[in-house]
Amino acid sequence: MGSEITKTELENGLTVLLKEMHHAPVATFMIWYRVGSRNEIPGRTGISHWVEHMMFKGTPQFPGDLMERMISREGGFWNAFTWLDYTAYYETMPSDRIDLALQLEADRMINTVMSPEEVESERTVILSERAMYENQPHFLLNEELTAAAFRVHPYHHEVIGDAVDLRSMSREDLAEHYQRHYNPANAIAVVVGDFDTAGMLDRIKDVFGPIPAGGKTAPILREEPVQAGERRVTVNGPGDTAYLTYAYRVPGAAHPDYPALTLLNAAFAGGSSLGMFAGGGSNRSSRLYKALVGTELAAGAYGSLTPTIDPFLYMISAVVRAGRTIPEVEAALEAELARLAAEPITEAELAKALKRARAQFVMAGESISGQAQLIGAAEATTGDYRWFETVLDRLAVVTLADLERVREHYLHPRNRTVGLYEPSTDGQRHPPAGAEAD
Repeated sequence: MGSEITKTELENGLTVLLKEMHHAPVATFMIWYRVGSRNEIPGRTGISHWVEHMMFKGTPQFPGDLMERMISREGGFWNAFTWLDYTAYYETMPSDRIDLALQLEADRMINTVMSPEEVESERTVILSERAMYENQPHFLLNEELTAAAFRVHPYHHEVIGDAVDLRSMSREDLAEHYQRHYNPANAIAVVVGDFDTAGMLDRIKDVFGPIPAGGKTAPILREEPVQAGERRVTVNGPGDTAYLTYAYRVPGAAHPDYPALTLLNAAFAGGSSLGMFAGGGSNRSSRLYKALVGTELAAGAYGSLTPTIDPFLYMISAVVRAGRTIPEVEAALEAELARLAAEPITEAELAKALKRARAQFVMAGESISGQAQLIGAAEATTGDYRWFETVLDRLAVVTLADLERVREHYLHPRNRTVGLYEPSTDGQRHPPAGAEAD
């Protein structure tokens, strides 16, 4: 990734990662909290995402509309995102104005206001957001498929949460979640850009150091049992396009098999798996593309593998072409998986996959904000920012035997959940018999 990263832990437990990049007078500040949808319990699904929304309502010192104006006035921008394993906030600004980001994030770490009126207003916004997703076949299929794949581990629900919980959660629930997880001991501060490391570290100590440490998010102890057989779900809903997804249970990012799975995906489906910011998808030279899209069975086909803390899913997905059927596409996919077993990935395919993975990794880290995201995601996911610094080295030593070993171990029917999306004849989503529609 170039340049040195300095890692420090403050007395209150805040992890600080600093990387100087002086090619432009810009800096990105990010604060990552080690809490995401995996840390939610039934009745409170979606609470991490909702708290993220509430953080933009501001504090007594920096009301939300004032924060927005202050950052825009200085030529910067800010945003946030909630994921399975973490919640992150960031500002990218001219480097001589980045101190404003430090002040804003330190203040809203402890002083965010959650008025009853704002909570109710945001409840409506989030329920509307979820309703919008429910018109998207991909979301509907993914929600049902993930719920079927995870019966015990909290990865089973969507980041946005279940509608029943979004309707019932209270302001007190949100405040408790915020107070428990938003503190220095549970956070990672990342700064990348045009600054002096010693001076930036001193400033972070000044701004964040006085905040009480708080506690770390409790570990997830509900490990998902080994899957004993294939599971299948069928979803009917709006639209005129059918979808097919094979989801295989695979290890998290820190597992020794992850690099081999990354390159197996890149070679078979053409995708990258280096991070949620590192791209993915498919390409025309991949086996999956040729078997499904090249034969005009599917309009699109791709593989996805995202780094997570706990074991998650490697998904192979296809968009069924108009005039074709799910059984036709599934038969072709099964045939191609059988060919992958009979004719393993070749040296040439592995070399091309490694080249593609390297290129996507470099592109993901070209910008200052991209570097901050890669560093923060690695630290939040694996506990070690060097995961991304060394990932290319780990990929380079993956052998053909490693690819065949992980294929045989993970890509078998009893380890997968199959999801089918079939458009309703009337274009509507129907609840099961005896149930009420949302």
